[in-house]
Amino acid sequence: MLESITVQEFHDKMQTNDVFLLDVRATAAYDEWKISGKNIVSVNIQTSKLKEFGPETYLELPKDREIIVTCAKGNASREAAQLLREHGYQAIDLVGGMQAWSDFYYSVPVVVKPNYTLLQINRPAKGCLSYMLLSDQQAVVVDPARNEQYYVNLAKQNEAMITHVFDTHCHADHLSGGPSLAKATGATYAIAAQEMQQSTIPYFPLHDGETFRIGQTTLEVLAMPTPGHTPGSTSFFIDNTYLLAGDTVFVSGLGRPDLGGKAQEWAALLYDTVVSQLHQLNDDVLILPAHYADFREIGSNGVVGETLLTLRKENEMLGNPSDLSTFTQAVTSQLGQTPPNYEKIVQINRGLITVSELEASELEIGPNRCAVKHLA
Repeated sequence: MLESITVQEFHDKMQTNDVFLLDVRATAAYDEWKISGKNIVSVNIQTSKLKEFGPETYLELPKDREIIVTCAKGNASREAAQLLREHGYQAIDLVGGMQAWSDFYYSVPVVVKPNYTLLQINRPAKGCLSYMLLSDQQAVVVDPARNEQYYVNLAKQNEAMITHVFDTHCHADHLSGGPSLAKATGATYAIAAQEMQQSTIPYFPLHDGETFRIGQTTLEVLAMPTPGHTPGSTSFFIDNTYLLAGDTVFVSGLGRPDLGGKAQEWAALLYDTVVSQLHQLNDDVLILPAHYADFREIGSNGVVGETLLTLRKENEMLGNPSDLSTFTQAVTSQLGQTPPNYEKIVQINRGLITVSELEASELEIGPNRCAVKHLA
C-alpha cells in the first residue's frame, strides 16, 4: 500500500479525482489557511485527538477510500497516517506538509502563437501567479516567486534564455524571486523606481511607455503605470491583448491600497488608474493578475484571467466607478486582515535585510491578502 505522496503527485491526483484530505494541524492554523479545490473534501482533526480517542470515533473518516494526511511540515501527518493504517484506513502522508505545498509551482499556457507563447505559473498555496513570455529562444519573466530554479528549468525546457525579469511592484505578501533570478541568469531586472526606495539591489527603472522587444519578432511588452496598490505599480501590455496587471486588478476585485500606511492617498491613485488608464483599454483585453483568492477563479482552461468586458460587468468599482470620494470610501471600507510580516517582506524585497531560507519559507506561510473584494 502506498504510504506517502509528493505535492506534485497530490496536485496531479486532485485534477482528476475526488480527494479526501485530513489536516491534523491546530484548528486556528487550519481555519487561517488550508488546501482547497473543486475535488477536495477536507476535515481537520489533530493527531493528538486521533491517538486519544481512536480514529473510529470520527465517523467522517472513510475506510473505503484513500485519506491523504497533511500537517505543517510533515512530521505529525506521518505519525497520523501510520496510526490510521494500523486501524485499517487507507492513509497516505503528504510529504513535507503545508510547507512543501507552499513551495509547489506549476505552469499552464495562456496562449500559444506562432511567434510567442505566454505561460502562467501558478503557486496554488499562496494564490501567487507569475508569467513567462517566450519568443525566439528568449524568455521574459514577470513577478517570479522566490524559487528561482523553477523558472530556470522552465526556460530550459522551452530552449530559451531568460533576458528580462520584471516585477509589477514591490510585493508585500511573498518574497520576490526577481533579483535572484536576474542575478542567476544574467538577465535585466526591471521595476519602477518608486518601489525600490533606499534599495541596494541593481535594477532598471521602468518608465511610462517603456517598450521591450522580445526575440527577433516585433512583439512588444509595454510598461504601463497603474498605481494604487502601490504608488509605482506597473502593468505590462503584451501584443495589445494581454495585460499582466500585477495586484492592480484581480478577477475578484481590486488591489488594496493600504499597505503603505496611506490608504486614502493610494486609493485616490487607484481611482485615477481605473478611470484614466483601464477605461482606455478595449473590452477584449485579457486581465492576468499576480494573485487570486479562491480556486473558483481558475478557469476551465486552468488559467486565472478574465476579459475586461466581464470584469466591468461584474465589478462596479471597475466598470462604473463613482466619484472619487465614494470610490475611496468603498475601497477603504473593504480592507481585510493585512498580510502577516508584510513590512519585513517589503524590506527583504528591497534588499534592505536578508534572511535564511528557513525564515524566508516561514515568512510566506499563509494565504495572500492583497485584494479589495468587489462590491457586486
